[in-house]
Formats: sequence, structure tokens, C-alpha cells
Amino acid sequence: MKKSAIALAVLAVGTTLAFASPEDDREHLMKAMGKSMGELGKVAKGESPFEADAVLASLKALNDNASKLDVAALFPEGSASKGTSPKIWENFDDFKAHAEKLKADVAAAVAAPAADAAALGPQLGMIGKDCGGCHELYRIKKD
Repeated sequence: MKKSAIALAVLAVGTTLAFASPEDDREHLMKAMGKSMGELGKVAKGESPFEADAVLASLKALNDNASKLDVAALFPEGSASKGTSPKIWENFDDFKAHAEKLKADVAAAVAAPAADAAALGPQLGMIGKDCGGCHELYRIKKD
């Protein structure tokens, strides 16, 4: 009885994820990436202590999420929603290039993690520029 209940629960979760919309998927992904950036930002600013293992874990989480940034799947034509600009589809190659640069910069940070908060700052600065540059061009500002 327990096994079948667990199996049904797993199936229900899997089914939910399989039918999530691109808009919901990308919103969830961006929020997860923002969470990791927030954690790392606190360390870089000295608001949280620098703990190498925790920093690497946050960088790996950021990298895992960045690797899921499949712009073709998450931003299919006609999937504009709150916060997304139609400019995404007008300049899709540029939009995709921004995503690829973010992925590369995050992967580089994981490959050579900062040894202290002072070194983390420039890494986050580069990643933050990637995020901000894309948001500046392709995200509608909230009122």
C-alpha cells in the first residue's frame, strides 16, 4: 500500500513537471538562479562569512540551473508573459548569445572557485553583468 502511494506521488510530480509551461519553467529557473546569486552576493559583500564549501555549493547550484537555460525550450515563439519583452524573439540570436555567455562564466567560476570573498566579488561581478545585460535588453521592468 505504501509503495503504491509513493509511486503515485512520484508519478503525479513527474506529470506536473512534464506539463509545466515554458513561462512557469523559466520563471522557476530564474528565481532559483537569483537565490544562488543572492547567497553568493552576501558572502562577497561580507554580510555572510566566506565558507569555501558553501560558496562552491552555491556556485554549483547556479551552474546546474544555468545549464538548464535552454532558450529554445524556455522561450518558444509566442510565449511572451509578464516580464518578457517581445525583443527576445526579434533578436533571438543575441538573446541566445547572452545566455551562452552566462553559462560559460558560471562554469568558469565553478572550475576555479574563489579562495576568499575578495576574489568572489569579481566573479560575481562578471556573472551579474551577464544577468543584468540580458535583463536590461530583454526584460520588462516592474512598475
